[in-house]
Amino acid sequence: MWSDVAPGTSPTTRKAPPVTGFLRIEQLGKAYVPARPVFADVSFALDKGEFVCIIGHSGCGKTTILNVLAGLDTATAGHVIMDGREVAGPSLDRGVVFQGHALMPWFTVRQNIAFAVKSRWPEWKRAQVNAHVEKFVALVGLSHAIDKKPSELSGGMKQRVGIARAFSIQPKMLLLDEPFGALDALTRGTIQDELMAIVRQTQQTVFMITHDVDEAILLADRILLMSNGSDTPQGYVPGGIAEVVVNPLPRERTRTSLHHLDGYYALRNHIVDFLVSRAKAH
Repeated sequence: MWSDVAPGTSPTTRKAPPVTGFLRIEQLGKAYVPARPVFADVSFALDKGEFVCIIGHSGCGKTTILNVLAGLDTATAGHVIMDGREVAGPSLDRGVVFQGHALMPWFTVRQNIAFAVKSRWPEWKRAQVNAHVEKFVALVGLSHAIDKKPSELSGGMKQRVGIARAFSIQPKMLLLDEPFGALDALTRGTIQDELMAIVRQTQQTVFMITHDVDEAILLADRILLMSNGSDTPQGYVPGGIAEVVVNPLPRERTRTSLHHLDGYYALRNHIVDFLVSRAKAH
């Protein structure tokens, strides 16, 4: 089901807007116990340059889907096709940022990002690598800390380095697994703003997991609402994409203006209602 939220109204079902199918997920399923798949028949698509968030309770399979998209896990059923090719294993075409920064502690910020850049373009000379690294460090506001090691950085600064590293390899798609989940609210808000600015500048395609409803509303063009598997009188029903919500708010929205926008509360209440009463959390 596709939903929309007109200003001042409740979300209503509507036909999906057309997508080019830059990324296509077709009938994806994952089962550790054959009779009780975690999720099944998950199908959706992302347009190039689109920012999509997925929300659902723990155990519904969000991270498994992201790991399959990243090539770090395999699905039991279905296919993932990106830019006309089936995803099979990790690739520099997909940049991944996890909740943990995953920086190499013996490297400086510059060296951590340069390592990724040299993996992407092994033929580049040192000066070219350095210029590229410095550009992306500047994008996340860390030029002053470029020669510091992770132990000298705050949690928020480490996540900025992770984001800069992911963007620096200029992937076709960015995959974010709750990258701000461990940060305090103020730092989280600042990095959200920086992420939005970079995404708009680079026209990056992004798939992101979040548990934060306001974060999804702020960042996403569309929000996938995922249900947990559950036992019903008719038998076990696997989890899956229960609804796709199209964000009707202006794309140039900001954190400070978000709650003043027409349609914000209807959209937020719809998502919260899903999580509270329809997601089958367990």
